[in-house]
Amino acid sequence: MWFPVVAVNGFRRYATYRTATLAGLFTNTVFGFVIAYVYTALWDQRPHLGGYELSQALTFVWLGQALLAAMGLLTGGAFQEELQERIRTGDVAVDLYRPADLQLWWLAADLGRAVFQLLARGVAPMVVGALAFELTLPGEPLRWLAFAVSVLLALVVSFALRYLVALTSFWLLDGSGINMLSALAATFFSGMVLPLRAFPGDLGEAVQVLPWAAVLQVPADVLMGVRSGAALPLGLAFQAGWAVALLALGRLVQGLATRKVVVQGG
Repeated sequence: MWFPVVAVNGFRRYATYRTATLAGLFTNTVFGFVIAYVYTALWDQRPHLGGYELSQALTFVWLGQALLAAMGLLTGGAFQEELQERIRTGDVAVDLYRPADLQLWWLAADLGRAVFQLLARGVAPMVVGALAFELTLPGEPLRWLAFAVSVLLALVVSFALRYLVALTSFWLLDGSGINMLSALAATFFSGMVLPLRAFPGDLGEAVQVLPWAAVLQVPADVLMGVRSGAALPLGLAFQAGWAVALLALGRLVQGLATRKVVVQGG
């Protein structure tokens, strides 16, 4: 089966960038402290904002830094720009001749990259945050297992969103604009700026049903036990639903784009 082979190669590829990984790890940790102190000041003025205690808010901060690179919230996870470049140059035609589906190929490669980023740039900031601040972390193994499932679903949702963005290059000459809009939307609607539960009124209700909520907000609530009882499987079902819907939409757009390539190629 080629899927695990491509995933392992994706892991190994990013494992070679040791200097960049260390720089990213340092940056995530520094920004974790900066945002943590901003949140501390905010929660001093607004205790229980969004229904969170301060320790939960700080947990949200450090989890966001731990998942930032893996989810590709700011950069598209590199594969986005790489696929866009291959579309622009026409090299994607070679990809379509592979004995593997284009979407699944890139999903495997991105999952391999994401696992490396989780281990290399996710664990250390979370440990530092737990040592420097009081965080709300579960003690029971089943909660950690549910969190792992939630993170996996979040990775698939994140990939599906970025894959759709990459596919727009079949119709757009320059993908920089859509990439910037995608990064802004991912940052704001995932909760990286502020937990979605802290958004006021109808806006707070609306942003929690968008697909970006499945990338950070739901995993954070699963980790902290905010989603417990019946809310836990509902949260995982929410993520799985968006993953299936977005992958299906990506396959539909891929089919339209593939016919475009065939027509242009004669």
